[in-house]
Amino acid sequence: MELTVYMKDGTPAERTVTLDTSVFGIKPNNHVLWLDVRRTQAASRQGTHKTKERSYVTGSTRKLYRQKGTGLSRSGSIKSPLRRSGGRTFGPQPRKYGLRLSKKTRQLARRSALSYKARGEAIRVVEELAFAEPDTRQLVWLLEALSLTRERVLIVTAVSSATLYKSSRNLARVAVMEARNLSAEDILRASVLLCEENAINVLTENLRSRQAA
Repeated sequence: MELTVYMKDGTPAERTVTLDTSVFGIKPNNHVLWLDVRRTQAASRQGTHKTKERSYVTGSTRKLYRQKGTGLSRSGSIKSPLRRSGGRTFGPQPRKYGLRLSKKTRQLARRSALSYKARGEAIRVVEELAFAEPDTRQLVWLLEALSLTRERVLIVTAVSSATLYKSSRNLARVAVMEARNLSAEDILRASVLLCEENAINVLTENLRSRQAA
């Protein structure tokens, strides 16, 4: 598949880029996509929730009343979970929700997500977006020229760019990420991928299967 390369002002350049079918043209694996999205969402959970069990509740440990002869059920500490002011039984404790997937599985998930975008014609290629200083207006002009102002756009860069990131901070529907840091969830969440020309090469190099290479 060949895509037209656009210049920074949104006009077509006189060249195209060819997408590697081993990265952008595979049959998507939906189950692997679900696994990887589940992994990234689980890793974003803080896991700092905590409730007080009986050992953490403040109170006396003396026996409330004698064992027999009161007509009541036997009772010990006031911190018992059976009492209103007692601790909680098996309450949530701090934990990590992270899941682990193999490197090949994560790569397959990203290839599947990119293949979905390529199949849906949701990938645009632009030359290097190098701004000398933050310039939100120039970025908006580019989006308007490509008819992407109403889309949720993910700008994929080959290397980290502080000026481009600052240029997009005030645009609610625009995000900027480095190609090597993309996850399947990031790709699927965006309506359109606006990739730098060199970012396509980075994605191809990182995700191309060794058998295809």
